[in-house]
Amino acid sequence: MLGSTHGTLTTDPRRARVIACGEHAGPAVHGRPADADDLDVSGRPLHADVPDLDRLFRPRAVAVVGASDVEGRPNAGVTRQLASWAERVGARLHPVHPTRPAVFGVPCVPSVADLPEQVDLAVVLVADPVPVIERLAEAKVPFVVVLAAGLAGTGAEGRAARDRLAAAVKGTGTRLLGPHADLNAFDLNAFAGFRDDLDGPAIALITRSGHEGHPVLALPELGVRVSHWAPTGDEVDLESADFLSYFAEQPEVGAIACGVEGLKDGRAFLLAADRAARRGVPVVAVRAGRTESGADAVVDAAMRQFGVIRVDGLDELQDTAALLARARPPRADGVVVYSGSVGTGAHTADLATGSGLTLPTLSAAKQTELHQWIPGHLNVANPVVDGGRPAGDARGRKIIDAILDDPSVGVLICPVTGPFPPFSDRLVRDLVDAAERTDKLVCVVWGSPVGTELAYRDVLLGSSRVATFRTVGNCVRAVRAYLAQHRFTAAYRSPFDDAPRTPSPSFRKARALLHPGQQLSEHAAKQLLRAYGIRVPREQLVTSAAAAVRAAGLVGYPVVMKASGARVAHKTEFGLLKVGLTSASQVRDAYRELTDIARYEGIALDGVLVCQMVGRGVEMVVGVTHDALFGPTVTVGLGGDLAEVLRDTAVRVPPFGEDEARRLLGDLRGRAVLDGVRGRAPADVDALVEVILRVQRLALELGADLAELDIDPLLVLPQGQGAVALDALVVCR
Repeated sequence: MLGSTHGTLTTDPRRARVIACGEHAGPAVHGRPADADDLDVSGRPLHADVPDLDRLFRPRAVAVVGASDVEGRPNAGVTRQLASWAERVGARLHPVHPTRPAVFGVPCVPSVADLPEQVDLAVVLVADPVPVIERLAEAKVPFVVVLAAGLAGTGAEGRAARDRLAAAVKGTGTRLLGPHADLNAFDLNAFAGFRDDLDGPAIALITRSGHEGHPVLALPELGVRVSHWAPTGDEVDLESADFLSYFAEQPEVGAIACGVEGLKDGRAFLLAADRAARRGVPVVAVRAGRTESGADAVVDAAMRQFGVIRVDGLDELQDTAALLARARPPRADGVVVYSGSVGTGAHTADLATGSGLTLPTLSAAKQTELHQWIPGHLNVANPVVDGGRPAGDARGRKIIDAILDDPSVGVLICPVTGPFPPFSDRLVRDLVDAAERTDKLVCVVWGSPVGTELAYRDVLLGSSRVATFRTVGNCVRAVRAYLAQHRFTAAYRSPFDDAPRTPSPSFRKARALLHPGQQLSEHAAKQLLRAYGIRVPREQLVTSAAAAVRAAGLVGYPVVMKASGARVAHKTEFGLLKVGLTSASQVRDAYRELTDIARYEGIALDGVLVCQMVGRGVEMVVGVTHDALFGPTVTVGLGGDLAEVLRDTAVRVPPFGEDEARRLLGDLRGRAVLDGVRGRAPADVDALVEVILRVQRLALELGADLAELDIDPLLVLPQGQGAVALDALVVCR
């Protein structure tokens, strides 16, 4: 956990209040009021403080409260490990125990009040930590780690205990990590010592518990440096977002790996991810919860918005983070597979293209060049297959160099299904030598199940320039993440910089239309949309048949008539919608029929809407819901009769800009319908994007008052003709 590979960490004067180019300092920890410019129009923060955690990871003095050296006791194991860790980082250790004179030969003090010096870190191992933490907070100890049983779980007693811990440090300036309740597991994982004989960019690790960290902690044995590890426990105070912000600022960190079991504060996490994205530090996360499809869709979208690369397993977390930490920026997106076997090359190429990688066909001139060393009957278009023998002599290096010299190639993937000395030995040496010469990415998949071969252990793992994998699947997914992350970083502009800070002129008028706890009528809901500049059909609300006829004349035939009332949600199911009315007699009859049905069904109406009938277009759905973790979210999907069956939707978390709104549309499986299908004209995508952005502004300004908003359908007309909200549902919180 609290480990660093360096003897010292650079103290950055930006750490306490970071002001980078174009940024504002974030709101302070523990309740210091934020500046008005630090909040968006919804009152949520736009910038996060970067906590100064240097003394957590490299303390000068450490107190262990509840220290023990009684063999077989969990406290003894943790104390021993703390003593070893303190010695490695050059910290003085002070055991605290009320009756023992010494622990492991180190003199004890009976209480926190008797500590001989100011400590930077206190580790609390007692059963009831709250009184101890209160005394530590009074003593202005900057950091406390809590390892105590009885604080985990979802029961009321555990929640109450954690609430007491949070209250003990709130507003004191003392930061608390944890609690962690399982001492037997934690003493094997916390205060890890990392190898300091490795160089190059490092991986910083954030996990909830020790389990997720093990694969990444093994990376130094594969030649990949790990600089920090923070298991956050139940996060009553310090949370994943704090460590994410801090690690993004550390110059030695090349990538951040996260095991996310749950997020404490969605906005804090996004602000931290934004900080990493601004600095080009890749963040890779593995998170449980894909089976919770609704909530997970929002988390997944939010992570992608801010460049967090989500993976499915701990092995993939390890491989992807290792590649992203060490690989140089790509020179091109093209991927070439080089193999000694036709079948292996084809299999790898299939997985690569299936993952979305681009495998360019090599030029005729390049293929002619490669056939100087590869028999003519073998394919060299991509994948490049040499039949095996050329890799075992001087031809192999020439083949590798020729591939890497192609300007369309940014990545070379070479699968080695198993050792076949001396050919495989020569091959990996050539690959390592070539990787040292080029700034392009060279990946090797060493498929041997043993993994003890010298070619693998000494040659491949001894190189910091070759990315080595054990499975083709992990390799191609890591390469996909590598290329996507660099594209994302190159184009990234923080949406928090442009987020609205003051209400628009629409806000006051729109808010007056809302009634807490009620559903608005369609007419009122459309007035709300109109207030935000979202186009609705020409329409009039009438309360008599005669008024309906006059309204139809003003609106213009043909017209649509709808019952309008706060309880009218599914008009077609009750027959409360009439379409294509072309005469006064039809309008009169429709009015009487609609009001008769409403009276029979016991549905209160505020009137009948006489609406303009809008031409053909693509039916879409745009909505706002309130997410417990992230607040208001904007959802877009294909509408029409099959909308509920197809469930083709995509979601984004405000704030976001126009480019992200267009990427949102690209997430829809049926996105092509907007471009025109079966002879239909392309839809006005620009108008649709404009509606999405206006709905986002509405969500930011009214999100605290809205439980739900649905524009269904939003008719997107042919290109240049706009988009019209034909119906809307608004439910107030």
